[in-house]
Amino acid sequence: QVQLVESGGGSVQAGGSLRVSCAASAYTHRMGWFRQTPGKEREGVAAIDGDGSTRYADPVKGRFTISKDNAKNTLYLQMNSLKPEDTAMYYCAADQRKLWPLPLHGGVYAFWGQGTQVTVSS
Repeated sequence: QVQLVESGGGSVQAGGSLRVSCAASAYTHRMGWFRQTPGKEREGVAAIDGDGSTRYADPVKGRFTISKDNAKNTLYLQMNSLKPEDTAMYYCAADQRKLWPLPLHGGVYAFWGQGTQVTVSS
């Protein structure tokens, strides 16, 4: 079992930046960020694997950057040019399996964090 703990959420005005982090209790090959708002389905945001390959959902391409510090088992999501529609609970997810292309579907991630709230005001 891998424990994931997110941090760094908060409130920011549109156009601003925020970085969220996810500390993992052990190394996992593949990690990702997902987000969800009440009444909507969970949405994949970005994913990264142990080789450094990344994948982004279209709504965040060019604005968000996912990165991973393997030495610290910590995942990051740098969010720039934030929009009100980015408001959501952001969840960190991880899995040991090597899959390609990198999935943004939550069903293939075994471990999940509790989430951190990101609120973007207009």
